[in-house]
Amino acid sequence: MTVIRITQTRSLIGRPKDQRATVKALGLKRIRHTVEQADSEVILGMVAKVSHLVKTEKVD
Repeated sequence: MTVIRITQTRSLIGRPKDQRATVKALGLKRIRHTVEQADSEVILGMVAKVSHLVKTEKVD
C-alpha cells in the first residue's frame, strides 16, 4: 500500500468548521506539521477537500 505525506501549509483561521474538522481528522495540528497516511480513497477525498491548505507527496 502506498503512503502519502501530508503537510499543513496554511492557517485554519477564518476557515469553515468542516474544513477545520477535516484537517484535524487527517491528524494535523499546526502549520508545517506533517503526517503520513495510507493512500486510501477516504484519505484522498479528505485531502482534495482541503487541498488549498495542505501539501502532499508520495512516499516510496
